[in-house]
Amino acid sequence: MKKKTLSSILTVAALLLGGCVTAPKPPQISQAQAEKSSTVKTGPFWWGTSTSSYQNEDRGMAPGSPGYFLTDWDIFAMKEKKAPVRGDHATYSWSNFDQDLAVVKKMGVNHFRFSIEWARVEPKRGEYNEAAIRQYAESARKLKEAGIEPVVTLWHFTFPSWLYDGVKKPDVNFLHPEEALAWEQFVTKMVRALKPHVRVFIPQNEPNGAVQLGWLAGHWPPGLLLRPWSYKKAMAAAADNFRVAAGIIRKERPDALVMSVHSLPTWRPNIWKDPTLCTYNMMLRQNYDHLDKIYDVCDLIGINYYYSQDADIPDLLNQGRGEMSINYTQMGWKIDPRGIYEIIKQVSDRYKKPMVVVENGVGTQNEMKRVKYMRDHINQVRLAMSDGYDVRGYFAWTLIDNYEWTEGFVPKFGMSVVDPQSKVRKIEPSGKFFAEMIRTYGNLRAEYNPTATAPKK
Repeated sequence: MKKKTLSSILTVAALLLGGCVTAPKPPQISQAQAEKSSTVKTGPFWWGTSTSSYQNEDRGMAPGSPGYFLTDWDIFAMKEKKAPVRGDHATYSWSNFDQDLAVVKKMGVNHFRFSIEWARVEPKRGEYNEAAIRQYAESARKLKEAGIEPVVTLWHFTFPSWLYDGVKKPDVNFLHPEEALAWEQFVTKMVRALKPHVRVFIPQNEPNGAVQLGWLAGHWPPGLLLRPWSYKKAMAAAADNFRVAAGIIRKERPDALVMSVHSLPTWRPNIWKDPTLCTYNMMLRQNYDHLDKIYDVCDLIGINYYYSQDADIPDLLNQGRGEMSINYTQMGWKIDPRGIYEIIKQVSDRYKKPMVVVENGVGTQNEMKRVKYMRDHINQVRLAMSDGYDVRGYFAWTLIDNYEWTEGFVPKFGMSVVDPQSKVRKIEPSGKFFAEMIRTYGNLRAEYNPTATAPKK
């Protein structure tokens, strides 16, 4: 179907649905609940950066080796040909974690986020790779030893291949009949292994985006287009997963901090292209439907912010293909620093909990552009804090140029690069700039909140 035809159909549908799709109502939170949430102890301002298991880790073994694994994304890319094939190497962050750690130390961050590859840990149902579990725990120990707090994401988009056959698509991943029990067992095993070294856990990374792209847009596994009922079931199952994980984390380590992480663009209403605000309301639901189901079991709300966009059908269909200029990224996203202030305000008003900017970065090959993007967005975070919003940290995405899902290795988000032959990491000017920002601003919480914990000497 031609894009113009699809755009016309969806626009007419949005007009017909006007009034049917309402904005999600914010939860009712008492003043006492809000005051209790604000007392969570996180220490000095968190300066951090991140990697992601599938985006960065090499497989670490040859095909056919014991423990060799595939994910749903591998099948989606190799067999269904709906994404670039990543290959077995990525940025070698599994076999060369110490090199990543060396760069992290040079940047001067006090927090580092990495994620667990479920398929690596459980390559076949019920068969666990104990050596892999120990290596993840050892990575966390090394970070703590270096004075860097590990922040661990238990699920970062990918599922083991045994939960995804690419055929029975309505019954895969979150909706696979074995998924709920397998998830509970996987989380229990990982949290028990990690808890001596890890206090901050993220059960899921951007479940709202993954479910939307998989069950409505058809761009990610399972690649289903406009399946609203399956979408709702998958969203509910994802929320159940989160709540189960939060319960396990608190049982295993009572002083743990549970943090959500959601994709939260700033959507702007366009009354001329979306007069009923149907599309705008749908986008707000994409932001908040999952978070509304789990915010109450979170100590911190994690914000992933990259761009703002008009919420109307033509602009949504043209995302990534519109005007390309200094104000856009390699992903085709509009650069809008003010948007991060606006989303911080929205999240604070809605949930009244402390927040962390967990991802913020720009796909570009222009280091001057990356430096400006980082500076402008950090300044908006500082402005939000000066206006009284409780932001506890900022993580720049990302440590190293990596695999970027349907775009492959083309977009460059990294503050460092890796030589594929020597595996040596080289810090880019943006990485050095970030290090200077950390040295300059230090504990932002002490600057804007005199009662915040002072930095350790």
